[in-house]
Amino acid sequence: MVDATHTADEPLFDALLVPHRSLSRQGFTILMLAVCSVCLIAGLIFYLVGAWPVVGFLGVDVVLIYWAFRINYRRAEMYETVRLTEGDLVVERVNHWGEKRTWRFQPHWLQVSMDDPPEPDSPLTLRAHGRSLAIGRFLTAEERLDLAEALRGALGQMHGVARAFCAPCAPAKS
Repeated sequence: MVDATHTADEPLFDALLVPHRSLSRQGFTILMLAVCSVCLIAGLIFYLVGAWPVVGFLGVDVVLIYWAFRINYRRAEMYETVRLTEGDLVVERVNHWGEKRTWRFQPHWLQVSMDDPPEPDSPLTLRAHGRSLAIGRFLTAEERLDLAEALRGALGQMHGVARAFCAPCAPAKS
């Protein structure tokens, strides 16, 4: 039985994909304090034994580590959304600069492909009408496989609803 209260714009599947970052902001502060402390102590020792130019290189190390982590945190601001409704599947990708790109697929022709078991670099690809899009590249292989299975389940459920809707006009099976 089809739910009469379900609207065409109501999402059947909605996912927000964000990159995983294992080091919190507080962890980053603690790490930088530890790196600064080690470089300060090592720099002091090198300065006292007469190797004062090493102090500058240790300072450059601290700046480069800080800069690399800032870039990493900046990249963590990217995300993707995957939203399936009865009318279309919309993928929105927002990069770390805030630029948004949107792709639309007709869900009745959509193919979701992913290696099972997944390899570390196995892409999760959406295909329809000669167009394809890899999504969730920043997720682990297992997370991409879970997403693929959930999306396939939602598509299967949607196709089941569509078939139930058209059941009266389908030929009877003997």
